[in-house]
Amino acid sequence: MARMRTAVVAAALIAVLAPVTLGGSAAFAAPATPAAGTAAAEVGTVVQNGGPVAVPAGEEGAVTLRFTASLPAGVRGPVTGALHLSTKLFEIAGNSPVSENVVRSTCSVNGVAYGVCRWNMPFMHDTQDADPPSLDLPTVTAAGTLAYTVTLDADRTADALVDKEARVELKDSTGAVVARGTVGLDFVPGTPPPGQRGTVHARDKSGVLWRYEGTGDVTRPFAARKRVGGGWNAYTAVTPVDSPTAAGYGDLVARDRDGVLWYYAGTGKPDAPFAPRRRVGGGWNVYTSLVGNSHYGLVARDRDGVLWSYDRVFGQRKRVGGGWNTYTALTMPGNWGGILGRDKDGVLWKYDLQGCAPCAPFEPRQRVGGGWNVYTALAGTTELGRDENPDLVARDAAGKLWLHQGVRKPSPYHSWGTTVPGSPRTLVGGGWNTYNLIF
Repeated sequence: MARMRTAVVAAALIAVLAPVTLGGSAAFAAPATPAAGTAAAEVGTVVQNGGPVAVPAGEEGAVTLRFTASLPAGVRGPVTGALHLSTKLFEIAGNSPVSENVVRSTCSVNGVAYGVCRWNMPFMHDTQDADPPSLDLPTVTAAGTLAYTVTLDADRTADALVDKEARVELKDSTGAVVARGTVGLDFVPGTPPPGQRGTVHARDKSGVLWRYEGTGDVTRPFAARKRVGGGWNAYTAVTPVDSPTAAGYGDLVARDRDGVLWYYAGTGKPDAPFAPRRRVGGGWNVYTSLVGNSHYGLVARDRDGVLWSYDRVFGQRKRVGGGWNTYTALTMPGNWGGILGRDKDGVLWKYDLQGCAPCAPFEPRQRVGGGWNVYTALAGTTELGRDENPDLVARDAAGKLWLHQGVRKPSPYHSWGTTVPGSPRTLVGGGWNTYNLIF
């Protein structure tokens, strides 16, 4: 069989190279012209127009990617194509690390709109491999030049797509590559959606409650304040049950001078964030501090320094433990649960949630750092930046408000670590001494 193949190849070479008599002289015949559609042996170029594109992974809206493909002469039939990322996605607890529609795109070619383009987001799990994410480009008629315009609108989970560039490849009807090139494409953290941006509330000395919604930009962490309403000086304590967000969600409780606890449910309406109050019950004057906890509902410290936990229906309490009078300030560190406490020496401590229903609520405390007695108020909040970590704002004696962004650090109790207020701090602004309560 091998000899037969060799003979066939040799015969073919002889046929191609056989001399042809032209006017009595010998000459070699010129190679035949390739048939239509065989120009795929040549590969054209793909060039980006306008330079690299940064795609915010957030709510900023669509950005536009433009590139032009130059095809070799002779390409026939429909041309298909794809834009390939290089980062492979690994499963998280059996699920894709990105949402179903992490990137939304539309496409046009040579000015003709083709509508929505489909993204493929396979992810690796167990020992099974998977291709990187890719975008299907429209199938179009072959032309010497194809100018592509692609819009890219990415949600928060696009943070997992860490590519700095993408590969574009076009193929003819036979599947042969007819053009290829790279384009600069960088998915960067964008503004988180309102439900993931923190909000801080502050009560002024006349009893008016004001709302500061996070922007997602730590250089200007709050939008202009909004008036919630008056009459809040009727309360001796107010605390969120879960951390308020710019979407208008987040419940809170307030205790009046008679010791009655009232419940305000979040509405999901930023301009009217709280439903009419509902009475929880009396007797809450026995506590010197109330702190919301998104997982347990509420924790309360009595005059003897004992901490008690209540679930969200504020029914029967459970004893957490004693010794909590050592703290001069307690606050909830965003929606991740746990408690931050500043002791009388100015040291800040973090208590993480235990993570199981029958267990004690909190893990043993971990030291954050000293020097926190320079502040007259502390308030934990859902993230004010773009890193998904809860943050903390603190007011000093001069009325300046400072932002301590949350940072991840190792923990002996959780493999994923713990998040604590970091340093250096960032100045938010002055004039916050006009408020007698910040939460």
